[in-house]
Amino acid sequence: MNFIEELKWRGMIHDIMPGTEEALLKAPSSGYIGFDPTSDSLHIGSLVQIMTLVHFQRAGHTPIALIGGATGMVGDPSGKSQERNLLDEQTISENIKGVKKQLEKFLSFEGVNPAEIVNNYDWFKSMNFLEFIRDIGKHIPVNYMMAKDSVKSRLETGMSFTEFTYQLVQGYDFYYLNQHKNCVVQLGGSDQWGNIVTGTELIRRKAGGTAFAVTTPLIKKADGTKFGKTESGNIWLDREKTSPYAFYQYWLNTSDADATNFIKIFTLFTREEISQMQIEHDAAPHMRSLQKHLAEDITKRVHGKEAYEQAVNASKILFGKSTQEDLLSLTSEAFLEIFEGVPQAHLSRAELEEGLPIIDVLASKTGFLSSNGEARRALKANSISVNKEKVTESFELNEKNLINGKYLLLGKGKKSNFIVVID
Repeated sequence: MNFIEELKWRGMIHDIMPGTEEALLKAPSSGYIGFDPTSDSLHIGSLVQIMTLVHFQRAGHTPIALIGGATGMVGDPSGKSQERNLLDEQTISENIKGVKKQLEKFLSFEGVNPAEIVNNYDWFKSMNFLEFIRDIGKHIPVNYMMAKDSVKSRLETGMSFTEFTYQLVQGYDFYYLNQHKNCVVQLGGSDQWGNIVTGTELIRRKAGGTAFAVTTPLIKKADGTKFGKTESGNIWLDREKTSPYAFYQYWLNTSDADATNFIKIFTLFTREEISQMQIEHDAAPHMRSLQKHLAEDITKRVHGKEAYEQAVNASKILFGKSTQEDLLSLTSEAFLEIFEGVPQAHLSRAELEEGLPIIDVLASKTGFLSSNGEARRALKANSISVNKEKVTESFELNEKNLINGKYLLLGKGKKSNFIVVID
């Protein structure tokens, strides 16, 4: 597989250094991308770079994921309007563990070209300041560093010496991997171009070698809003930060224009498969088949088949036709994810064992409805459900109605829901 050609048709190349494609076609090579350990989880903005490494490996090359244990203590000014908070060694160590687990879901660490994860703290921890400025700093002129967009854009507002030297630190990463891992290409987002070419320049000046650079475009949504963001914040790869259900819904709810773009970038479907999917989608866009293919592929890859199936079932329960059996099949975690933010009330298990008339549960025991009178009227209008099943005034709650032995879902009409938690 021609790695560069693969990225081109998928719309994943922003800048490329001349000679890169030819060099990668000559022989299997190593290439790397740096990942920022500012959190114990990556978010979906990192998926572009992860998929770039996946394609690199599928093309027969060796992908290296560099976790910036050292650079996380410095702070990258690229694309930032202000200097970020620096992290201590213990926090970065914990963050690296979380990031490694996520990368292992995408890359193969076995076979003829196994992926490798490295931490730049391993080679920076023993280097002192004098050694760095003598052996590295002297090779890159100040005017070269000042010409970088990441520096020029911050000169008016101010930039610390720490951030100014970041490109030298990242440049040395490339040099180190070039010398020790035969790494000939660095990959990254378009905002990293200046830092990456500093590395190629350092390799040229210090080692007399040739190295290459490829950057991907920054992903934007068709409506102009930021990719990977919702009203509640980032969409994370860690299920504790973003539930599999919310993760699945994000992709399912993409626009047609975005789905056409995203399915090329974030999946491994072939050009022919995507072309056929697009034809099917265009024939019946209301079915959102392209979004469903996209959401299924990414959710399975990040969270696994079982979590994907739970997310689909949850979507059916919340937005489509569902039964009490569907609801009872949910795990407690999935149930709470679906109905996050729905009002709740608590009842004791002893009360349930004695038998609870539905009118009391609807009104005096929970406050879901304002009065017994309103409850009776709603029941007569056949608008009350318990776990998605319509009930009448004679209905009484018991243990058999509980979801995972703890929850009840009350409903009025199609849109009003209420959770009862049995303690």
